[in-house]
Amino acid sequence: MDRAARITQTGGPEVIEWVDVDLPDPAEGEVRVRHTAVGLNYIDVYYRKGLYPAPLPSGLGSEAVGVVEAVGAGVDGFAVGDRVGTFGPALGAYATARNVEAAQLITLPDSVDDRTAAALLLKGGTTEFLIERCAKVQAGQTVLVHAAAGGVGHLLVGWLKAIGATVIGTVGSEEKAAQAKAAGADHVLLHKQVDIAKEVRALTDGQGVDVVLDGVGKAMWQVSLASAKRRGLIVSYGNASGPVDGVNLGVLARNGSLFVTRPTMFDYYVTPEERQAGFARVFDMLAKGAITAEIGQTFALEDAADAHRALEAGETKGATVLLP
Repeated sequence: MDRAARITQTGGPEVIEWVDVDLPDPAEGEVRVRHTAVGLNYIDVYYRKGLYPAPLPSGLGSEAVGVVEAVGAGVDGFAVGDRVGTFGPALGAYATARNVEAAQLITLPDSVDDRTAAALLLKGGTTEFLIERCAKVQAGQTVLVHAAAGGVGHLLVGWLKAIGATVIGTVGSEEKAAQAKAAGADHVLLHKQVDIAKEVRALTDGQGVDVVLDGVGKAMWQVSLASAKRRGLIVSYGNASGPVDGVNLGVLARNGSLFVTRPTMFDYYVTPEERQAGFARVFDMLAKGAITAEIGQTFALEDAADAHRALEAGETKGATVLLP
């Protein structure tokens, strides 16, 4: 008998319940995966709270790594015993095993261990599509990365440096400034202590940056507008401080004919081919040392509620992995 997390109502960590599950054979197009490591992400909190709606009752979690136990009809490319990973969009990763669509899986290379993969799939894939296929950053460009020491932020910094960009990072503390520097940031600005846009202009001879990568959202929107160069690009990919709303297109004109996009990962990882190609790039950057998983702590899988509490309280460092 397997175990899986369920929520029947939204709310605090206490709404996470664990139930026994008798998995059926995989349906056509599905694969059954026995989990060895599960990734914890802040988006899991959004689903638990109901900020991102999901039909109830619902599973939780989108990121997991494991071994194929059974393969349904019509599945090509996966066999029993393969090491695989998924990063969604289907929920239900908080489980000892589950049936998942084969189209949502990628094969893991032997060089990447289970815990590293579980910590890196969602964040690494986000980093890849933001830099390579959304912003299309080129060597020699200057990029402003908000929350440069965060889960995605430090990956963005390392990746950008590896491709030859100049990186300006914003952080909230001296400790995080040191982390962003260690990841490779050329300049780090403490947003509570300085006028970010003014400092960015000073660092770029008054021009501003080619690209802004903003996972903070509402609290940094005005800073992003004021920091981008003429015809620059703002990529608003997260809403840690709340969503950017009420955007007046005239503001883009007044700030230099700016481009803005609000991308989501699963518009860039649509097909199995896109998944495999994107993660070939992620694993290459991992092998080069440009990015690291930086696992700060692990929890037992059924202690997921405690992991959520720690995450929301800011008590975690780096990535968190749940272990069955």
